[in-house]
Amino acid sequence: MATDPLRNLDLNLLLSLDALLEERNVTRAAERLGLSQPAVSAALRRLRRHFGDDLLARTGNRYDLTPLAAQLRATTTTALAGVRRVFEAEPGFDPETSTREFTVVASDYSTTVLGDHLATEVAREAPGVRLRFQLQTHADVDQAPESLRHVDGMVLPHGFVHEMPAVELHTDSWVLVVSADNDAVGDEITMEQLAEMPWVVTHHAPTAFTPAVRQLSMIGVEPDVHVVTESFLPVPFLVAGTPRIALLQRQLALRLTGAAAVRTLDCPWDVLPLKEAFWWHPAHRADPAHGWLRRMMARAAADLNQPD
Repeated sequence: MATDPLRNLDLNLLLSLDALLEERNVTRAAERLGLSQPAVSAALRRLRRHFGDDLLARTGNRYDLTPLAAQLRATTTTALAGVRRVFEAEPGFDPETSTREFTVVASDYSTTVLGDHLATEVAREAPGVRLRFQLQTHADVDQAPESLRHVDGMVLPHGFVHEMPAVELHTDSWVLVVSADNDAVGDEITMEQLAEMPWVVTHHAPTAFTPAVRQLSMIGVEPDVHVVTESFLPVPFLVAGTPRIALLQRQLALRLTGAAAVRTLDCPWDVLPLKEAFWWHPAHRADPAHGWLRRMMARAAADLNQPD
């Protein structure tokens, strides 16, 4: 029989590995873990022996991750979350006494517009529960069936994840964002102007894209992309004071137009609405704590959907 590689490993090394890869410094990793520097140095030696790799390579007065360490960084975080989930499992769930942490993968848009509502609902029933909003990556979406095993769920529009259960959340619309001082654009904008203006777009890749931008291309207007950003929050600031234009979710635009010198315009085409959902892995179906979280997500979305 093959030897189990975990049999002779101390799983505490996973904590040390996570801290070392994040901090890239033995002293800071020790402070983060609440351990002595010699103890973390010893853990690093054991990890180096196990992987046959330095993991941290000195470059001048700092340490950089080796190629293997860079590869391990994402998988270590995921593995550690999975271990925590195993040992947080309970036969029942009492929100009033629980100290469980729930991890929700979400874009900065979803965290901004839904996060406060969810945190309020959770705190109302479970003062000891902690929420962790983990920033969504392209890999999270592309490998959703696997990545959903290691977190409590992912907030994402329909069309990206398939054959996974979901809780329907809120619906949002899209608006165009231009600089407040852009005199070339009036109160309305034409499709011809959209084709001529420089664009700021989000997640501009074959499998990662903004649905409304994809729809615009499908109806014959190919945006002249000048700037690509992997998050939504910077969009108004990349538009302000420039001739650029961008698409943004209405709920987010309402929150940001006061911070950036921009104004919003209605789209001159029948843009499809954004329908958000909370996607989760079927392995969580029997977990009473996860069932409670799903109810909290639905309540938070209902709060968001209430008219002002």
